[in-house]
Amino acid sequence: MSASVPRLVIAAPSSGSGKTTVATGLMAAFAARGLAVSPHKVGPDYIDPGYHALATGRVGRNLDAYLCGPELVGPLFLHGARGCDIAVVEGVMGLYDGAAGEGELASTAHVAKLLGAPVVLVVDASSQSRSVAALVHGFASWDPEVRVGGVILNKVASDRHEELLREALDQAGVPVLGVLRRVPQVDTPSRHLGLVPVAERHAAAVEAVAAMAAQVSDGCDLPALEALARAAGAVPGGSAPWTPASPTHHPTPPDEQRAPVVAIAGGPAFTFSYAEHTELLTAAGADVVAFDPLRDEELPEGTAGLVIGGGFPEVYASELSANEPLRKAVAELAGSGAPVAAECAGLLYLCRELDGLPMCGVLDATARMTERLTLGYRDAVAVGDSVLAAAGTRMRGHEFHRTAVEPGSGAEPAWGVRSPRPRVEGFVERGVHASYLHTHWASEPGVARRFVERCRTS
Repeated sequence: MSASVPRLVIAAPSSGSGKTTVATGLMAAFAARGLAVSPHKVGPDYIDPGYHALATGRVGRNLDAYLCGPELVGPLFLHGARGCDIAVVEGVMGLYDGAAGEGELASTAHVAKLLGAPVVLVVDASSQSRSVAALVHGFASWDPEVRVGGVILNKVASDRHEELLREALDQAGVPVLGVLRRVPQVDTPSRHLGLVPVAERHAAAVEAVAAMAAQVSDGCDLPALEALARAAGAVPGGSAPWTPASPTHHPTPPDEQRAPVVAIAGGPAFTFSYAEHTELLTAAGADVVAFDPLRDEELPEGTAGLVIGGGFPEVYASELSANEPLRKAVAELAGSGAPVAAECAGLLYLCRELDGLPMCGVLDATARMTERLTLGYRDAVAVGDSVLAAAGTRMRGHEFHRTAVEPGSGAEPAWGVRSPRPRVEGFVERGVHASYLHTHWASEPGVARRFVERCRTS
């Protein structure tokens, strides 16, 4: 595939400026014009990519220079954009906000530079007029390697307000590519960890994405935005697309050994998963089957391994608890020594109880909701051998939750974590690896291969 896929990065001076509305609406508007659109999100967020998928009909993918390393941003982008006419990348936080204490690492600006992509700055123009030019000039000139190719003005009050903003921006030399009026907010409800995921409100989410598309189509210069994307040129560094298949790994052919079934929890309670995880498991020789712990009373037939990612079990605790047949099936699978990998929400589901309601009882621990938000990137090292990693394996992860587990680790912890303070966390028991850390397996493909091999032999 060509490494010169047209692309735009949608950024903003700060969170709350309208990035998600503009990025999602632009994706949908381009798709409505007949373009195959590749959707991407900077950072570890799982929720926005669900809306991106609705807008484009393609899997939303993350580009995280901290979790995966800067060297994988280009290849992962090209993998996701394979066969597409244009790519739209939604940024995270403010344009230059990156991993705490790490300079530009993992910021939207960093990813834009790694992709060689022009940036469109979404500015909340409410309560300002001429000052918008100083703001845009500052962001456009802060880093000469970041190309701010245009601005979209959001929450503009009137024709006169728009006129004043345009006059000011003429002096800044940054073209105005769109003006969105101050309108009632598109229905995208939030709760304790951000937007409500698509899987929990599919019909309403479809309507919300359509509203975003209409707003962007009416207020933005789509031909100019497309032309800016097409001027991006080749992705720097001569990147080739990432592939889940390792050149040194050859899965056992199906006619010699049946592919082990790896069940992956899904549905409204478990919506957090990176697309590359399924691709890596499949490339390693697994038969990946999704199931919904809210509805399915049995694990998929022949399950040899189980992956339970993140999500919102605290919201669905009563329904998860009520599904006693599945809870028992999960406990029996784990008790047999079969590989089980659980992250964050999966960790809570494996506990004895969550907010006083019975869960699977695989781990001798309890979980509860708290008022405290735990958020941030983590450097981690595997404390001992597990179904995911050999002792000493280093990975980077991300924590994002308002829950607590007691105790915070088992006799054999999953990870040693350096920040924000040195500690151990998680549980390794027989075939179970359970932890609060979300990790991106593309950074360490051996994780998926090791897990599938254990599924074959356990």
